[in-house]
Amino acid sequence: MDLDLRRRFFAEDLQVVCNLKSQELVDAFAAVPRERFLPPGPWTLLGDGTDGFMMGGPPRTRTTPDADPARVYHNVAIAIDPERQLFNGQPGTLAMWIDALALPPGGRVLHIGCGLGYYTAVMAQTVGSTGRVLAFEVDAALADASRRNLASMSWVEVRAGDAAGTIDDSFDAVFVNAGVTHPLDSWLDVLAPGGRVILPLTGAMPAMGPHIGKGVTWLLTRLDDASLSVRPVGVVAVYSALGVRDEELNVRVGKALMGGPMQWMSVKRLRRDAHDESASCWLHSASCCWSTA
Repeated sequence: MDLDLRRRFFAEDLQVVCNLKSQELVDAFAAVPRERFLPPGPWTLLGDGTDGFMMGGPPRTRTTPDADPARVYHNVAIAIDPERQLFNGQPGTLAMWIDALALPPGGRVLHIGCGLGYYTAVMAQTVGSTGRVLAFEVDAALADASRRNLASMSWVEVRAGDAAGTIDDSFDAVFVNAGVTHPLDSWLDVLAPGGRVILPLTGAMPAMGPHIGKGVTWLLTRLDDASLSVRPVGVVAVYSALGVRDEELNVRVGKALMGGPMQWMSVKRLRRDAHDESASCWLHSASCCWSTA
């Protein structure tokens, strides 16, 4: 099977297994060559899917027997920096997250934590050349590599940094591709009316590695300037966002998540207005509040 056919089979397998609604997203997975956004093969794979992460242990890995690009077209996370346990993400998981954003043709996307740019390219292919994707990567070396990898897509811009500063634009979707303790105001301020955010809210898990956390991924939809509706889209173990996590809030996130699904599934909105903490506050902080009311 040639690579084009293998890539199409990979995309259609994701469509069926993940119940993807967006045909544009499926076609994007069929079009974007994953191997161009990875270090040279043979490649290090997350050996047991995300099971090792989710059980709270360190990741187990294995290596492909050769550098045949066909090896990367499976639903498995692949290392972009094995020494740091930094993987480019399991396609099935990230495909469902991107699908939840309902990216329209010509849409504007803000991507936080783009790594080497593979999922940036997938989203850029989904919105097409009439859209815009602005990607941030806090690791300068990865940002440089991502910029080179995405050079053929003129509607994509890559910046080094965490997107904590003012961004002079608005976006239909914000995709946060790393674990955080809270959304930054700068990410929410640029969200267009009705715009959506994918946000993994995680607590650090030292047993899983120094930079890996476990928590819940949320889909947020802007209602107005003061609030966003929220719903959980799944549990996650993911690399932590560097430089933007709040260590005091990390402890509170962990305690809130320990309450289990019966508690966090009752959260209805993210409040951005100033208010006193009350019984309806599942996780209250100075910048925002995850509220059950």
